[in-house]
Amino acid sequence: MNSVAGDVTRLLRQWSDGDNSARDRAIELVYDDLKRIASARLAGFQSNQTIQPTALVHEAFLKLDRAEKVQSSDRVHFIALSARIMRQLLVDHMRYRNAARRASDQSVTLHTGFGSQDEDFVDLLALDDALERLAERQPEQAEIVEMRYFGGLSIEETASAMGQSVSTVNRNWRAARAWLFLQLKAQS
Repeated sequence: MNSVAGDVTRLLRQWSDGDNSARDRAIELVYDDLKRIASARLAGFQSNQTIQPTALVHEAFLKLDRAEKVQSSDRVHFIALSARIMRQLLVDHMRYRNAARRASDQSVTLHTGFGSQDEDFVDLLALDDALERLAERQPEQAEIVEMRYFGGLSIEETASAMGQSVSTVNRNWRAARAWLFLQLKAQS
């Protein structure tokens, strides 16, 4: 474990015990990673976005801060938890936007990396619905997609966070991507 990861792990434990200064230091150490992840996710939007990476990360931190205890054992788990929260925030944001312009025929899409270049833009809400269905059938695969796609974690980091082998995570990642691609293609 590198020094920064070890520091984050120690600070997360202190934060979990109620130390707010540890919370602030932990956030400083992962802020750039989370902003990079948020930027990558938002870069795929094909329409004008009204949420910026910085705002998305700050909203995620606010939501984390409101939680009674942060249940993250290390940096990778914390990034995965933050990714889940950012996904929820993005979905909520898109639902709000869609409700505000229901009469319009515009749809907001997101680059997924699941299909070919011409076919890999999907509606974020459709992706969220498909992920929810996947979670009912194959919860581990849905968690892998969340960590990899929304969290920007590598196969190795995901395997570590889940306590699984790299080959198992890689196999489940491929299966989940294929299943999601078919689900999303059927909806278009």
